Amino acid sequence: MSKFAVFTIADEMFGVEIERVVEIIRVQKIFSLPGLPDFLSGVMSVRGGVIPIVDLRRRFGKEPSGRKERIIIAHFGQEKIGLFVDGIKEIMSLATEEMTTPPSLFKGFRTEYLTGLGKKDGAIIILLNIDNLLTSEEKILLKESMGLIEESGAGINKADQR
Repeated sequence: MSKFAVFTIADEMFGVEIERVVEIIRVQKIFSLPGLPDFLSGVMSVRGGVIPIVDLRRRFGKEPSGRKERIIIAHFGQEKIGLFVDGIKEIMSLATEEMTTPPSLFKGFRTEYLTGLGKKDGAIIILLNIDNLLTSEEKILLKESMGLIEESGAGINKADQR
């Protein structure tokens, strides 16, 4: 049995292993960074730390929406990352027999983003591999941008938190 934080993007349900989730918060002030791909919305201050934010709608090629209501803060290697999502559905348990490996082509998603598919109560849940949301080049670019923020202070501090 595995547990997942299940959320929506457009009309689809996605899941992230609950062990990876640090917290789920409301959208806060995002500080944009120049030169990043459009799906990297920028950074925000959370509990004294600066966390990069990935807009999953844009990452997956979906049309922008004003529905982004929550940010899932998750472990990303040794760091944390924020995932912009439309909404949170539930914490769901999936038995091994309710999970399958992803097909080689799945609705336009690159399968390296996926760990598998969950099937529960007639619904399909796309199970994300958040370690592969960014390419090696994107990780380097993000790390360089984050380094510039830390060096300059960039006006992001605890006063910016809600």
